[in-house]
Amino acid sequence: MAPAAPPPPQPQPPPSSPSPQHTGTALELLVHGVGGATPQEMLGDPRTVRVTGDKTAAVYRRTEDAHGEKHPERYRDEPVAEAYCWSGLTSGNGSRALWLLLLPFMVVNLAHWMRPTATGRTRAVRLYGVLVRLVALSLTVLLTAAACEVALDLLAWQCAGTESCAERRSWLGFLSAHQGGWWSQPGRRLALAAVVPAALVGLLWYLSNRTWSAYESQRPLDEGDIDAYDPEGVHEAHGPDAPDPDADGARRPPAPVRPALGRPGFWYGRRIVARLRAAHTAAGFLTVAAAVAGAAARHDRSADGPVPQIFGAAVEGGIALCTLVVIWVVCRRGRSERTRDTRLDAALITYLPGSALALLALAVVHASWSRPDWQSSGSLPGETAFRLLALGQGLLVVALALVARDLYRRTPEPRTILHGLGGPAVAMLACALGGVMTGGVAQRVADWLDGPGSPGMGHGTDIAGPPVLLSWQASVIPVLLLLLLVPVLVLIVRTARTARRLGPVIEEEYAPEPPDEGRTRRIARIRATAALTDSAPWIVGVVSGATLLLGAGAIAGSWRSDEVPGRAADGSWPLLESFAEAAQSTGSWLIGFGFVLFVAGGRRAYKDASARRTIGILWDVGTFWPRAAHPFAPPCYAERAVPDLASRMSAWTATTPRGRLVISGHSQGSVLAASAVWQLPDATRRRVALLTYGSPLERLYGRWFPAYFGPEPLLGLHRSVHCWRNLWRATDPIGGPVRICADPDPGVDRGPLKDPLAYGRTTKLPLPEPILGHSDYQADPVFAEERAALLDELGPLVPRQTGGGRQQPEGDVQRGSSGRSSG
Repeated sequence: MAPAAPPPPQPQPPPSSPSPQHTGTALELLVHGVGGATPQEMLGDPRTVRVTGDKTAAVYRRTEDAHGEKHPERYRDEPVAEAYCWSGLTSGNGSRALWLLLLPFMVVNLAHWMRPTATGRTRAVRLYGVLVRLVALSLTVLLTAAACEVALDLLAWQCAGTESCAERRSWLGFLSAHQGGWWSQPGRRLALAAVVPAALVGLLWYLSNRTWSAYESQRPLDEGDIDAYDPEGVHEAHGPDAPDPDADGARRPPAPVRPALGRPGFWYGRRIVARLRAAHTAAGFLTVAAAVAGAAARHDRSADGPVPQIFGAAVEGGIALCTLVVIWVVCRRGRSERTRDTRLDAALITYLPGSALALLALAVVHASWSRPDWQSSGSLPGETAFRLLALGQGLLVVALALVARDLYRRTPEPRTILHGLGGPAVAMLACALGGVMTGGVAQRVADWLDGPGSPGMGHGTDIAGPPVLLSWQASVIPVLLLLLLVPVLVLIVRTARTARRLGPVIEEEYAPEPPDEGRTRRIARIRATAALTDSAPWIVGVVSGATLLLGAGAIAGSWRSDEVPGRAADGSWPLLESFAEAAQSTGSWLIGFGFVLFVAGGRRAYKDASARRTIGILWDVGTFWPRAAHPFAPPCYAERAVPDLASRMSAWTATTPRGRLVISGHSQGSVLAASAVWQLPDATRRRVALLTYGSPLERLYGRWFPAYFGPEPLLGLHRSVHCWRNLWRATDPIGGPVRICADPDPGVDRGPLKDPLAYGRTTKLPLPEPILGHSDYQADPVFAEERAALLDELGPLVPRQTGGGRQQPEGDVQRGSSGRSSG
């Protein structure tokens, strides 16, 4: 790659009487998909130059095209090609693999955007958002409570309070209750251990604040900024009834109402993320404070000691009051999208976490007070807190399901997943992930501390172990895996039958070439496997439903047995007890092993491009959406990418009178392209052609996020842009048709494209052609044909001079740039 040249000077206002050649210049803006691509790959040239942007995301051109607008005579048969590279927003060094530990937060944030389409149901939509934000808040409390369970209960209270356990862990010697040091009192041990969960909360705040500054705080381009580029008034008409300057005075039909992704404040979540970050940070500190102050206050109430009970009651009262404020902040305000809200609640952002941290400090001081008669035994009474937290999550998910079902019933869309229950199902999965991760970590730490024994089993054990509910949650994992075998087997059988049924169809498509059983079988298998993507919704529904039922069973079982799963209060049910112990042990090891694989796989995904493509689908879908529910989720790269693309298109069309633009997006790049087009002013959007290929716009986004990519928004996008073509293959597991066909328009979709291009060996293609699937759409001749058709539909690129001096439009537009975009 050639050294990046400095960005060119700011575009100057166009002359008042532009030359005819200058008026026809066209631009093709390429956007790559999942996995990233280099500018050289996208532009098909090793010599590239950065036009605008930075190392994270930038627009590049071929070196020879750097100032293409100044030489329009060179681009009569093709547009000027630009490549927008955004892979730096989602991939980087291996440390970003740690973001995978925030997966429950990312998943619950997805649930916010999965609500069904709502027409005139403002209150129901607000209630849906409030419920999702409360579920997200419960996940923050759960994570902090799990950290308190490990640090305060297992380490400081149980292991340090037991002589044999403390002796095996020499680094805990100074905390041992049997050495009689200053730290040996339980309250002081708890106060010191509180540093661990408090530091975890502080780390989450720091990461959220850092990414907030890098993503949400970057303001998109205002239309007023566009006017500064446009003193001649190219964009003077932005209304829905504005005339088309290229339609010979005729007016286009009124544009539809701009959808949600076209609202000015959609990609500017600065205020809501700051508010939620303050609330969640405060909730984390309050959870730690409650664990520390609660233990000390309970001891003071049960025995006469040197510490006045009023002190503990005052701290607990302050914690309760601050908790109510946190809940009010979370419920009070959602996202501001209709206008770009530049305000910040400075007092709230500063004083709410500060107040919670002050209460934590008071709780630490209260617990550190000398209590010579206080001895630690058993475990801290956190069982009820975990039960209530799990029960509250279940009730919130059920309430969310009722609201989502009501919204869907009033505005049904047949292709919406799970009949509108996709959001609640995903929220349930987020809670399950949080429960599994916290329960597994607590159980593994307890096993490690107890050495050869099994915590809580009563046979040669030193510590009581984690709360019974966490053990029950671990025991649910093997049962859930066994239940998953049924849908997996169903999918395997159905895929095999589909592949056999496709065999004759494939041979007929490639007739009259002689059949090849092996070739046919391979093509059919890939097509049938690609169709599995459409089965994902009911798999999610089955897993979520089973998780809800098993979670309810775990709560009920933990209430019935306070010792181990399966053991009743009278010690009966030995068979159930042995089965539950085996399930709990297996689940604990599975969680620990899965956790290690999870982190290792995440790190490999950010270092290995092929591994990233494997898991990049879920990750890029999850981080595409703004942080509307959980501020500790990984940052939204689209908060930067979409304004980048919209600003580039607006600036180019403003400085190129009557110039036309084709934005070409592959895979996830097509979603970014469509989102950027929605952000354009109406007059600019009518000068834009959209080319998508391997696009998940309808197949994934339209079904899972119907309120934002459903039939109505996509139809509105089709009517507002100048023209749109979408290419897809039956072998593609990600891309698919967008299913828009508005009479008398022939539609947007072109496909399914033939894949492979040749069934066997031919004189033109003497070697076996690969089955491309989701990649390399540019290799298909249809790609060049459709791009040329879009350029032709946009209008003549450069008016040519005839012999008589009369200008005539060029009749046949050749293929544009040969740039590539990888997914």
